[in-house]
Amino acid sequence: MTRVLIAGFMHETNTFSQLPTTLESYRARGLFYNDEVSQRLKGTKTEIAGFLDSCEKFGWDPVTPVYANATPSGKVTKDTFEAISSIIITSLENDGPFDGVLLALHGAMVCTHVDDGEGELLRLIKERVNPDIPIAITLDLHANVTDEMARLSDIIVIYRTYPHIDQYEIAIEAADLMNRTLKREIKPRCYVRRGKMLDGADHGRTTVPGPMTEALSSTKDLLKSPGILSASVAAGFPWVDIHDTGPSAVIVANGDSPSYAKLVDPIIAQLFESRSRTTVNSLSIENALKIVEDSPSSNKPIVISDFADNPGGGGYGDGTHLLRGIIEAKLKNVAFGTLYDPSAVEICIQQGLGAHVVVAIGGKIDPKYGGPVPVTGKVTAVTDGKFNLDGPMMAGTPVDMGPTVVLDVDGIEIIVTSQRYQVFDLMYFKHARIDPNKKKVVVVKSAHHFRAAYAPISSQILVVDIGSGLTSRNYKKLSYEKVRRPVYPLDFD
Repeated sequence: MTRVLIAGFMHETNTFSQLPTTLESYRARGLFYNDEVSQRLKGTKTEIAGFLDSCEKFGWDPVTPVYANATPSGKVTKDTFEAISSIIITSLENDGPFDGVLLALHGAMVCTHVDDGEGELLRLIKERVNPDIPIAITLDLHANVTDEMARLSDIIVIYRTYPHIDQYEIAIEAADLMNRTLKREIKPRCYVRRGKMLDGADHGRTTVPGPMTEALSSTKDLLKSPGILSASVAAGFPWVDIHDTGPSAVIVANGDSPSYAKLVDPIIAQLFESRSRTTVNSLSIENALKIVEDSPSSNKPIVISDFADNPGGGGYGDGTHLLRGIIEAKLKNVAFGTLYDPSAVEICIQQGLGAHVVVAIGGKIDPKYGGPVPVTGKVTAVTDGKFNLDGPMMAGTPVDMGPTVVLDVDGIEIIVTSQRYQVFDLMYFKHARIDPNKKKVVVVKSAHHFRAAYAPISSQILVVDIGSGLTSRNYKKLSYEKVRRPVYPLDFD
């Protein structure tokens, strides 16, 4: 029987964050071993589930040593990288021989000892397997695809949706190419090109027509070219200070030829031409609140995105600028999710359900992104923070935010958590018996993923970017030292 190794090692690193990414960071979001990988992820809308279902389809014998996924934060520590990568390497050495390797990666991992985390992992794997054993990887749409990733992988397939609702399907595509490779129908090779852009492609948005959807349309045309097996576009993750940060185009071709890489040059040129186009306009806090006050009553909530403090991009999740503005505006019937503050959670739990507490919430990590806000509120819910996502993004995936409370501050229900999470699913509220549908305003710490679940229930969506958060589009205020230059928008426009 064909034996394949399946593993996941994912992280989107914001190199400007002061929060190190440790093993505890992975335990807080998702760190599963051996049979637990299948038990926790099979049946979900994730890459691992896609790989496992493909094993059943093709009659492969899967070995699943580890799945590791941490909320975006600062660099992955060397000890953490070595602890997780060594599990994969040990399995390759002890559980084989293997016919293929399937990896769910992100593509924007930076470690304290190496800038290209995925490239380093692939190098370690290549050193320990027969060079003829194919390696297929899936990457996030916001991957910074390096030359090493392309050189050391046989198959690369990248998400094509943002919000990322196609993770399962992308894994199926990668596994299908792996099957054709194992049957010796094809001999895939990967090629990558990038342009002079730190950011671009409308940050990868695919909810409406724009630069990213246009680039993806161009990849479909590439598939008509002889020898092209797959074509992808990565929007890149701009809050990363490494040489290869930025949008890229990747093709998987049947065999070696210098001409293949050149096929994606028109897509890179297209992305550069549209580099400043965006489908989403951001607002100041003041303007967003004015729109809320002036909007007619509706049976659907206004959804506000706290773009600049998105934990899904490495934001601390405890920034309070927007929360403070909402409190000062005296808005009512508001749900705010979530605010990361373990110490405030502990105080509220100690006081007990139903207690009226006086506590300073948020702003503990770096007050320049909004310091602690003193509030008097009622503890209206205490939860363990555990639930499964409803989807459509990552449906069925387990979440554990740790001890969590709901603090009602004059009609503003604030979900305060012990772990950092991006709010892209209705269950972040519903698990605490808050129905977003019944709120006038719903605030989410998320940049774009929330649209998959929240756009259908909203009357309108407002994106707030105060220009000073860790995930704000304030690139010229950040200290880039390693990214190739010249590059947009640091040196152009």
